[in-house]
Amino acid sequence: MIGPDAELPARNQIKDFDYDGMKLTIARTGYTGEDGVEVFFPAGEAAKVWNAILAKGKDLGIRPCGLGARDTLRLEMCYPLNGSDLSPEHNPIEAGLGFFVDLKKPKFVGREILADAKENGSPNRLVAFRMKSKGPPPRPHYSVWREGERIGEVTSGSLSPSLNEGIGMAYVASAHAKAGTEIEIEIRDRKLPATIEKKPLYKKS
Repeated sequence: MIGPDAELPARNQIKDFDYDGMKLTIARTGYTGEDGVEVFFPAGEAAKVWNAILAKGKDLGIRPCGLGARDTLRLEMCYPLNGSDLSPEHNPIEAGLGFFVDLKKPKFVGREILADAKENGSPNRLVAFRMKSKGPPPRPHYSVWREGERIGEVTSGSLSPSLNEGIGMAYVASAHAKAGTEIEIEIRDRKLPATIEKKPLYKKS
């Protein structure tokens, strides 16, 4: 049984536990920028596990939250989301995930393309940006402009609760991808000023 002395798995590791007659698989992973866990269990036991977690954590101030909160937190940390910032149209080098690509392996699907992108650069790069003025938050598929030229497209965008300003990520032409570059995000037929920033957008003090 899981007790107060149960040892959680190490960071980015997975461990199985027995809880009230069922197996729980706990992964020391998360997608918010904070140390956390993800819990896997039979679908039919979801309500039971959910209520037990809330009851156990009540005295510690635990509160439920949804995917919207998760999404703003991951965006503040510039964690790319599959289906939004990651897609078959963009390779890991473009997305800034080259450290996950082991080009020392002699052969795997896509190796030649990735090796070329690593050596010669990609035409586009996934960058983080911050809005410079108050206004509607940036959203996916909004156009990115610089000096009258459309240079890219927003892939994720929202209002940051921690920074109290609009933030997002976008694929832009590599020639314009340097941190500090002034850009514009087209929102509701208006081009609003923004700046390309270093990742992550939110840095814990």
